[in-house]
Amino acid sequence: MTISANRPELQTVTAALNQATAARAGSNPPGGLTSEEQQEVARLRKRDVEVRKHEQAHKAAAGSLAVGGPRFEYEVGPDGRRYAVGGEVQLDTAPIPGDPQATLRKAQQIKRAALAPADPSPQDRRVAAEATRMAAEARREFAQQQREQAQTYNVSGEPVAAAQPSLIDLVF
Repeated sequence: MTISANRPELQTVTAALNQATAARAGSNPPGGLTSEEQQEVARLRKRDVEVRKHEQAHKAAAGSLAVGGPRFEYEVGPDGRRYAVGGEVQLDTAPIPGDPQATLRKAQQIKRAALAPADPSPQDRRVAAEATRMAAEARREFAQQQREQAQTYNVSGEPVAAAQPSLIDLVF
């Protein structure tokens, strides 16, 4: 079950779950959890480690583009503890206005961050694809800026076609 502090309907479900867990505690064997519950706790512990490692890989690769730290979704195990079962790291993905080279570097870092975990999720792959599109747009914008800077102007200030090199220019 996913628990979110800002979702009141889940807080009610959580309270009911806690009551059920407390009531069940009297029916457990003397050692605590049943073997099925112990298996569930082991599964949740394993998932918790995987999720935290996955999100930490995103955060480490994102560097300054990460907006805060990882945020997790939790499930309460039969032992009453919360285990991370999902998570996210928010990234600043806005292009840098007027600076396509900086935008390109940023897009490349976003893609690295999205694909940093050993097993990227479908959402991670979507973010990487969007970063690839952002990089392509930055390259187009940079090329346009380069063309504009290379533009030649006549004495009236109007752009003219760049002169083609003549044979004499090529000889010398």
